[in-house]
Order: sequence, then structure tokens, then C-alpha cells
Amino acid sequence: MADPRAGTNPLFNDNRLKLGTFGTNVSNGCAITTVEEAFVTTWPNTLAIAREADALGLEALVPVARWKGFGGTSNFNGTNFETYTWAAGIAQATTRATIFTTSHVPTVHPIMAAKQATTVDHISGGRFALNIVCGWFSPELEMYGAPIMPHDTRYEYAAEWIEIIKMLWTRQEEFDYEGKFLRIKKGFAMPKPIQRPFPPLMNAGSSRKGQHFAAKYCDMAFVTIDASDLDKSQVHIEAYRRLAREEYGRDIQVWCNAYVVQRETQQEADEYLRHYVVEKGDDEAVETLVRVQGEQMQRLLPQKLEQLKFHIKAGWGGYPLVGTAERIVERVMKLSEIGVGGLLLNWVDYLDGMRRWRLEVMPMLEQAGLRRPLAQEARG
Repeated sequence: MADPRAGTNPLFNDNRLKLGTFGTNVSNGCAITTVEEAFVTTWPNTLAIAREADALGLEALVPVARWKGFGGTSNFNGTNFETYTWAAGIAQATTRATIFTTSHVPTVHPIMAAKQATTVDHISGGRFALNIVCGWFSPELEMYGAPIMPHDTRYEYAAEWIEIIKMLWTRQEEFDYEGKFLRIKKGFAMPKPIQRPFPPLMNAGSSRKGQHFAAKYCDMAFVTIDASDLDKSQVHIEAYRRLAREEYGRDIQVWCNAYVVQRETQQEADEYLRHYVVEKGDDEAVETLVRVQGEQMQRLLPQKLEQLKFHIKAGWGGYPLVGTAERIVERVMKLSEIGVGGLLLNWVDYLDGMRRWRLEVMPMLEQAGLRRPLAQEARG
């Protein structure tokens, strides 16, 4: 049965593989590099990317919630637009894509979050979605004076946070809420979101606690794909979906992040990847990120850790789509085969990358049956 939100929200359309952009509200986007063509955070730049993605028929525009950068020469992500107001502006300027807000739950009260989200849902005509982040970058939380909660406690807090928001989105009468962390007296919000029962939710829970949170509360689980072992990733995706279905009676979409380097030849693509990652990569910023991420990364074998750092510099640890258009389509088809239903894309130069994607990759994805052909006017 079709999701009732499909009437306004393209996240529930019948494309086998949904597509989106990631990180177009923060400096450098997802590439930790010092090359001149790296993304610069200005409103005209982020707006141009959003409009190009919208015209291309991409389903999702997902920002990164960031308050401080990672230092280094680039101060990666250090210049950034706040994501609720970013979403409101982008929603007004687009007509097709779902506009996400990425929200760190310790930094915004659920009553404010619910109201802001509803406002963007109305601005967009029912094209809003919320990406829930439980908070992990300690320098940001310290700036707020917020406590650095233990890992599992973050998800317990987030569960109360989203339960309150869902009640504000759906209850027609006032309600009280008494939780371990949050208390609400006579909570109430009007208007309700356009999307019923409420806008879709995404979370990147990877731990056992995080997976249960996403399976119980969210419509989309955001996962990391192991490019060296797709069979292992397929098992993980199937287990995630089974958890949602068997434990919580729900179906969830599984999305991942991918960085794209598209060129006329494989050699050109490999050379450019090496240029911006190895020759021009910001190692100091990567070291900060790895240090703050904590013990899980530090426990990796040295060779594995270096491989991970490479992919983090290339595009926030995403799956590599590097090569000719044909090679990229082959790799995208593999992701679809193992159960990936949505792909958030990032490029060093987003506009150049999306134009290459529009001309060569998208027609092949349509021919492969992963995407419905776009209307002629959408191709521009």
C-alpha cells in the first residue's frame, strides 16, 4: 500500500533508487581538501546547487548540522548555515525535492523543533523531512554548555525528544509528558504538518542501540557501506530491515552516502581523486575528526585506519563512485542490488558534478530501470 505522504513527498515515489545531495550548507561540503574548487558556503552557491538538483529530479537535499569546524587549513565545515532556516529558504526556492533539516537533539527543544519543522513542511507544500542526530562532536556541545551524554543515553534522550515531537504533530488536545530527561506541561502545537501522520524521519544509527532507535522511530536508516566487502554490507542491510519489520512492524528505507568523481577516463578520475585527497587533503582536519569520533576508530588496525581516513577526506567516508559514467552506473547498480534504496551524493564541485551526472549517468540509470525517465522540462 502506498504511503499517504507520497502525494507530496518524493521520498515515497516509485523510483527503485532515490537520489539526493549531501552537505551543501557547510564549507567544503563533504571533501576535506584545500583545492580551489571546493565548495564555498554562500547563499547564492547553496541555492544554485539546490535548484540544479531540483531540476535534475533528485528526491532529497540533506544538510549537515554543524556549529564548529574541524580545524586544519580548510577548517572543514567551519562556515555553515543553520539547517532549519536553510531548509525554509531552500523549500521556498524549489518545487520537487524533499528538503531535510538535520537536527542535533541536544541543541534544540522539541517544542521549537516541532514548530520549525511544521513551518518548513507548509512552506514546501509537504516536502519536508527530518534527519535526527543525537550529538557526537563534543566541541560543539561544550559550546552550548550541554552535557556530553554516554552513547546509549543519547538515544534514550532522542527517543523522548521525538516522542514529544510526534505528539505535538498529531495530538488535537493538550498533553503532559513526563520522561527521564524531558517534561512537557500542556503541550500543544498548531498548525499540524501537511504530511500525515507526520513528516518522514532519518537517522544514521550504526550501533545496536542506534539501529533499534532508527528501526522504531524512523522511515530511513542512513548506513555506511564497506566498499571492500559488499556481501557484508548486504547482510547488514538485510538485518536492519528485518529488525524494523520483526521487532517494530515497520518497513524502512536504507540510504548511504557516496562521493563522485566522474571523468572521461578511469585514469583521469583516479588522478583527480589522488590530487584532491592525497596532494591537497587537509590531514590536520581529518586527525581532529578521527580523534573526536573516539575509541571505535582508534581500535582499527593502522592500514584500515589509513584507508578510512582516505575515504573521509574524499567524501565523509562515503562509497566511492570514481571513474567513467559507465563505471559509476555499474557501481550504483551494485548498491541497488544489495538493498540500498537511496543514495546521497557529494562532489568536490557540486555544480560541475551534477551537470556531468545529468548528461551521462542519469540517462543510463533510467535505461537500467533504477529511475523513471524525467519529464523533458525537468531536464532543462
